[in-house]
Amino acid sequence: MTPAVLAALVALSCGAATSPWWWVAGAPSAQETSRPEDPALAPGPMDAVLLLDLLDVAIGTGASLPRALSAVGAAVGGQQGDDLARGGAALLLGASWPSAWAGSALTEVVSALEASWTTGTAPGPALRGRADQLRRDRRTRSRTAAGALGVQLVLPLGLCFLPAFVLLGLVPMLLSLAGDLFG
Repeated sequence: MTPAVLAALVALSCGAATSPWWWVAGAPSAQETSRPEDPALAPGPMDAVLLLDLLDVAIGTGASLPRALSAVGAAVGGQQGDDLARGGAALLLGASWPSAWAGSALTEVVSALEASWTTGTAPGPALRGRADQLRRDRRTRSRTAAGALGVQLVLPLGLCFLPAFVLLGLVPMLLSLAGDLFG
């Protein structure tokens, strides 16, 4: 076998191994890979502040409140998305505000939007105000917890550093002085 033939065979086998059609032909089809959704992979609950911000953006684009609730519910998914979509559909069909949100766990969203729906005021400022209030409350809780943590760490640090200071700082000095005195 000549070196030219050997080089051609190596080039052809490298090209065939890295060709995209090999990967596509061997890949399972979409029907083969579709299976029931694993509940462990389902989206978890979304932060209320993020939901309020998403609704504010959806309403800011000009969508009505029921349409914005349905759109954000479809985008969010999970239990919260179902609650939003169900509430939006109920409002669109003419349900009262309390009946549209019966059994829903979205208390922050419902309380922020209730006045807008019942009185006809713009929902954007109410959504932004409630989101800002939740952010302030979260910051306050974080600062309070950080302050309490500093107080709670004093005892363990004292129990660890005081014996170390005594053993590494005072005991050698006292042994040195005792050696000089009794020497």
